[in-house]
Amino acid sequence: MDWFQRLNEYFPVEEMKAKEQIEALLKDKSDHYYKDESDLHIMMYAEYAEFIFIDFLWVSEKARGKGIGKKLIQQLKDKRKTIILEVEPVDENNVDTEKRLRFYFREGFKVSGNISYQFQALVSHSEIDLDIMYWDEQEKTDEQLLDYMITIYEEIHSYKQKAIYGYAPKLTSDVVKLKA
Repeated sequence: MDWFQRLNEYFPVEEMKAKEQIEALLKDKSDHYYKDESDLHIMMYAEYAEFIFIDFLWVSEKARGKGIGKKLIQQLKDKRKTIILEVEPVDENNVDTEKRLRFYFREGFKVSGNISYQFQALVSHSEIDLDIMYWDEQEKTDEQLLDYMITIYEEIHSYKQKAIYGYAPKLTSDVVKLKA
């Protein structure tokens, strides 16, 4: 099974990108969008001067609890940059949502409660509210995190959206903003 099939089987359709979009990011933005992969894990992430965005992190069910996710996160922490990720709120019907949150909290991630973010689920043509989590050795302001999320939305999530999905991205200010 290839990397995309493994991601597609694990993540809900609302959180997935089209394979064509991910491949375009890997090819066209190879200077900062990366895939770290083995038989037991897949991590897709974008690295910028000040921060890292984890787009997807998957660990094989048979390898969970063995420290692989912790090791991958530590490799990113060692770069001494802010790490950003998006998480769905806990879903009582999906035990993995709670496990993921507990894992990230154990790794020192915090929830930015002041950023409103409506993820544009391009494959399913829907929108879902996601929480923004971050890790850093120092506190970050909501404004700093918002700036990072604007970059993520405009450079990663919206990349080639019209060509691949057939419709233009929503205005950034309609998708990610500080809560009133």
